Amino acid sequence: MEDIQNHKDHRNIDIDQVGVKGIKYPITVLDKDQGEQQTVAEINMYVDLPRYYKGTHMSRFVEILNEHSRRISLQGFSEILEEMKKRLDAESAHMEITFPYFINKYAPVTGADGLMEYRCTMKGSVNRRSDLVVEIHVPISTLCPCSKEISDFGAHNQRGEVRLQVRFKKFVWIEDLIKLVEESASSDVFSVLKREDEKFVTEKAYQNPMFVEDIVREIAVKLGNDPNITWFSVESENFESIHNHNAYAYIERRKEQSA
Repeated sequence: MEDIQNHKDHRNIDIDQVGVKGIKYPITVLDKDQGEQQTVAEINMYVDLPRYYKGTHMSRFVEILNEHSRRISLQGFSEILEEMKKRLDAESAHMEITFPYFINKYAPVTGADGLMEYRCTMKGSVNRRSDLVVEIHVPISTLCPCSKEISDFGAHNQRGEVRLQVRFKKFVWIEDLIKLVEESASSDVFSVLKREDEKFVTEKAYQNPMFVEDIVREIAVKLGNDPNITWFSVESENFESIHNHNAYAYIERRKEQSA
């Protein structure tokens, strides 16, 4: 049958990215405590398209995904991207995998356990060189330093979210990145808390007030001291409890590479 995609295109314009988006797919990711974790990802896959081709072969993206079924990981990213370049006759390839990641988390006093969900994304590309970014979204709790200072009783607090992206030299654990973020907030968030736990978490936050500015700076210091991290971006957003707006702060840094 005739292959329309390989026909010439007269407009003479390269396309930077063309492919498929929103593929729901079961994947297996590495779990630091359990070994592996099964989850369901939403996957985007793209390649470049030279000006002399009318279209790309969309079905080949899904075929490649099927061939790597349940073997998608940080270690296997480059292999999939190279296969995309080869099968689609492309100069560059890009893939994004977003999925919920679950950690069994224990309450700080009673030890009551419950699953916490964290949104994670792996973004990879290969052109003249390969690139891989891990992104995590971590819920946190913050207490306002200004409110604590000026109030006779209590201080306002709220939930927030930290969105962290990193590039690295060697493998990083999702759990380690989450822990780093949670330890940089007034308090972390739990799915199950008894009264004793609520008392502990409330008092912990009160003793550790943080602006969004404090949070991104704390995380930046820790990542800056980690020789495995080569680049990072961190943004913190508070879902304010007494204001009709959110508070926000952002830092991005590329660390100098040693010769």
